[in-house]
Amino acid sequence: MSGSGEQRIRELTARMLRKKLYVVLSKGGATPDQIGATLPQHLEYMIGLEKTGVLFASGPLTAAQGQPVGDGLTILRAANADEARAIASADPFVTNKLRTFEVREWTVMEGSLGLKVNFSDQSLEIA
Repeated sequence: MSGSGEQRIRELTARMLRKKLYVVLSKGGATPDQIGATLPQHLEYMIGLEKTGVLFASGPLTAAQGQPVGDGLTILRAANADEARAIASADPFVTNKLRTFEVREWTVMEGSLGLKVNFSDQSLEIA
């Protein structure tokens, strides 16, 4: 890459967030009945992570047509990959052998988050 190209990259990335998060890619394979039986415990675990500030976002992945495939994606605020693996290992879907997972470090560089708070009815919209 040319010197001017490298300089432009430095300029463009100088103020980017560079927040380290950990992505857990969960792979399914269980039947819908197996998932359904463990789903309450999984949701309780995820909500607990959310309430303590560990969980950034989580949810199921679907095929292009919107059909669930049993896979999921979770983004964690963890100190390191080992901590993220420990958190993912304790998910009831994993402890009950309904999902396997892979952890990857993710550096958030760009993006946006929009919030609208309506004081009159105390409602919140996320854009």
